[in-house]
Amino acid sequence: MSYDNKKRDILLPILIASALIVGVLIGLQLRENDIKRSRLFSSKSDKLNAIMNYIEEEYVDTIARDSLVEKTIPLMMANLDPHSVYIPAKEIESVNESLDGEFSGIGVEFNMPNDTVVVLNTVPGGPSERVGVKSGDRIVRINDTTIAGVKFPQDGIMKRLRGKTGTKVTVSVKRRGVAQLIKFTIVRDIIPVKSVDVAYMVEPKVGYIKISKFARDTYKEFSDAINKLHNQGMKKVIIDLRGNTGGYLDQAVEIVNEFLPENTLIVYTQGKARPRQNLYSDSRGSAKNDEVVVLIDEESASASEIVAGAIQDNDRGTIIGRRSFGKGLVQEQASLTDGSALRLTVARYYTPTGRSIQKPYKLGDGADYYMDISNRYIHGEMNNIDSIKQNTKLRYKTPKGKIVYGGGGIMPDIFVPLDTVGVGKFYKKVYEQSLIFKFTADYSDNHRQELNKITKIGQLKQYLTGQNLMGQFIRYCAKSGVYPEGRDLKHSYKLIDAQLKAFIGRNTPLNDEGFYPFIEPIDSVLKQAVAELHRKKG
Repeated sequence: MSYDNKKRDILLPILIASALIVGVLIGLQLRENDIKRSRLFSSKSDKLNAIMNYIEEEYVDTIARDSLVEKTIPLMMANLDPHSVYIPAKEIESVNESLDGEFSGIGVEFNMPNDTVVVLNTVPGGPSERVGVKSGDRIVRINDTTIAGVKFPQDGIMKRLRGKTGTKVTVSVKRRGVAQLIKFTIVRDIIPVKSVDVAYMVEPKVGYIKISKFARDTYKEFSDAINKLHNQGMKKVIIDLRGNTGGYLDQAVEIVNEFLPENTLIVYTQGKARPRQNLYSDSRGSAKNDEVVVLIDEESASASEIVAGAIQDNDRGTIIGRRSFGKGLVQEQASLTDGSALRLTVARYYTPTGRSIQKPYKLGDGADYYMDISNRYIHGEMNNIDSIKQNTKLRYKTPKGKIVYGGGGIMPDIFVPLDTVGVGKFYKKVYEQSLIFKFTADYSDNHRQELNKITKIGQLKQYLTGQNLMGQFIRYCAKSGVYPEGRDLKHSYKLIDAQLKAFIGRNTPLNDEGFYPFIEPIDSVLKQAVAELHRKKG
């Protein structure tokens, strides 16, 4: 036997043994990792956290856990109902702002025709009015940033004008008749956000109140509006909730309470972890003897549907318009330690007859849910009541025997189709290019001195009557290459004339009180409401 063979006979067992040892060690390591992973994922209740830990510890590259969490939570919420959402910390202030009823800023209303910020009005007693900013001023610069004529995004302007109460911002404005820019250093302060847009007498005894949202102070605003109109002789009231997507439930309950006798059910809520809670009226209502009509449409949701449902189910008034959105879910907001929040659906609400008006949805299918409104247009529901299919299995009866249905919004007692009167070729071109908005902004700017003196709607109507607005508008449109053809102008005259006057009215100190009275004659739903109140005795 050669030396090489002897060496091989000695080394081979050693190599085999070594390989076995290495194999055993690798096997033990793999088994140890399997055991580690097994322990890691053994608890279903902590599965998500365990996966996060595993990715953070073992992933091939370094990854920011916080970033992963921020992307994961919205995916989780997206698999619940369409109204359960995650609100990142950076968005929480803007999300809450509209419902809080206030924000911190400089107190101006503005628009941006021709890429320039033009101040429409200053909030009475607000920071801008106190330092001398006037309607018609053009904001050219905010601190050291030029915002005029550079296509600066509107949300960026808002962020620069708003800020913490007590902080300062410098704005440079161009004022008609003044050669140099005027600088104002403004101390930001709390600015109230109103939710009752307007309250005025449509005609003797008939009041009109437009509520745009249900914010923290909506009931107080509504109560003030009711008292004002009662002092002007109101016996009948039209509450306009069209386009009102909801807000705080308690504000809706307080408003309904104004119209109901004591101990009448307004709404009840119930969820898996929330026992049934009934909310009743008390004896404090100031409008218990007023006739009431509520206006709704496809954008009226949540708290708006609570109001409409309570009035309808208690046979207290008439609901007019188009079928409401169909949101019967109650959200609760839970704040997290980093400033973010979850709005989680915790219950359903039910109208007094016991119906849920939440429209159907599939978990995790928010896109299809929000396509419902578009589908209503496609199926002809906006124009034809016969296109609306009620769920006959969810049939309820009011105390006076009226039949109402659950399962998909509040169906009005009187259906009014979408109004397309006056929408011709000329109007469509005007609308597409925002020419009414641009013209009225320019007109208001050129007549600022006269408009600022107007404090009553009668004054405004008298002033605008002699202005030949339509003639000026036609010439303005021609500069943009838009001309009426044939009978187009006659067809759209009333619609355009009303909107011209309404937008100019909004650019006066009257604000919305100068807007809605001009829209009233072309508002088919409001006209139907007035006709219904005339039909009733009183």
